[in-house]
Order: sequence, then C-alpha cells, then structure tokens
Amino acid sequence: MLKRAPRAEQGSLPLEDALGDPAAHAVAAGLAGEGSEALQGYDWAAVGRQVDAQGWGLLPGLLDAAQCAQMAALYDEAAHFRSRIHMQRHAFGWGEYQYFAYPLPPLLQALRAGLYARLQPLAEHWCGLLQAPASPWPASHAALLAQCHAAGQLRPTPLLLRYGAQDYNCLHQDLYGALVFPLQVIVLLSQPGEDFDGGELVLTEQRPRMQSRVQVLPLKRGDAAIIAVRERPVQGTRGSYRVQHRHGVSTVLRGARHTLGIVFHDAE
Repeated sequence: MLKRAPRAEQGSLPLEDALGDPAAHAVAAGLAGEGSEALQGYDWAAVGRQVDAQGWGLLPGLLDAAQCAQMAALYDEAAHFRSRIHMQRHAFGWGEYQYFAYPLPPLLQALRAGLYARLQPLAEHWCGLLQAPASPWPASHAALLAQCHAAGQLRPTPLLLRYGAQDYNCLHQDLYGALVFPLQVIVLLSQPGEDFDGGELVLTEQRPRMQSRVQVLPLKRGDAAIIAVRERPVQGTRGSYRVQHRHGVSTVLRGARHTLGIVFHDAE
C-alpha cells in the first residue's frame, strides 16, 4: 500500500491542502462497516498526486479474497439488481453486467461513501483548474445523491460485471446524465492467471492535436483503480486544458472475470 509521503514543496500546495483536509478524512473514517476500515491504510495525498498526474491511481488490496468472493457471488442473486445488460445487444462489447438496486449491499455502500469523501477534494481541485464557475461537489456523498435526484438522476449506478472467455468491453465513458462526478473506482474481484487470462483494464488518453495514449493497468484480485470518468485537467504553457479519457477491457482469453464498478453519480 501507499505510505505517507512528504508534502510537495512547490506547485502542488492547493491540491495537497485539499487532500489533507481533516474534515474529508473524518467523513470517511466515521463510516460504519468493513468498507471504511479498508480505506484507512492509504496515503491519500500520494494517491491524489498519482491520479492528478496521469488520470488514474491504484489502491492495492482494497478488498481481501473473502470480500472479493462475497461480492462476485452476488451476481447470481437477482434481488440485489435493478437491470441486466448484455453488451453485445448494444454494441458495447461482449459479456454482461448488472446495475445494483437500492439499498446497496453494506460493503458497497460503505465503500461508495468513503471513497467519495476521499476523492471529493481532488474533484473540486480539478473543477478549479478547468475554471468552472463553481464546484458542484459537496463534501458528503449523500449530498451528491440529493443533487442527482433533484436533477432527475434517480437510478443507482454501481455495477457488477461478469466476463467469460472471448468477452470484452469497448472503450467508453460512464456518464449517465448531465451531473457527472469526474472520478470512479474499478475493483478487480478475480485473480489474473488463476481465474482468468487476458481481460486487462485498458485506458486511453486523448490530448488535443495528439494521437491517443493507451495504458494497461496492472491489477490483481482486490486491487482498485481510480480513473477519470470523462476528462481531467493537464497543465500546459498557457494554463490547464482538458484531456479526454476512456476505458475498457481487453478480450478475456480463458476463465471468468468479475469486476465491481463504483460510479458516484446516479443515472437518469
């Protein structure tokens, strides 16, 4: 896991101050349940710098093997979900996923709220760099959901994905409505090389007037990736500019792969 690192001396104090905000840490730490405990061992300032610099960051070992198996097993329990999507029907790829229904399972609910509290300062920082008129991101996830529901985005967006051999997910962005929190979290629930081969999480970055950059994230079972949902600010010679991001999954060559997707805004 990432350990606590010294503060940067130049150029990142606003971000460092935001990520070190004790109020945000108190919100996350005050959650009940095992999901909140999983968040305590990370250096969130270092995680924030990583995501800010490249559009993604890693949380090694966010869930243990038992928690991964518990989450993956929910896939066959229809009562937890509001809808099932077969990707091939919509040209999204090949395979399927299901959106959770409210109320969310306790572990997922704790993770969603706790991760939001940790990532909200970075989202607010990005909002300032992109010169938005005002940051729409409240300190608590409950307040964000209230904003979503007031805007007509009422449906929960956390999802569980299941891939078999030859399944894949095309590059995409998880938007769902006008109100889009700029970060999301993807947790791999299966072990590469044991449960499946292939099936890498793939990210693309498109900067203005440049060809796309492709990155493959090195995830193991229980690891989480924090990624940009749609765009992030990058510092240029004339200030910050927007860089577009998409993500997908390469073809699974063998076995079965389960993934938990934690999107923080709700859907129309």
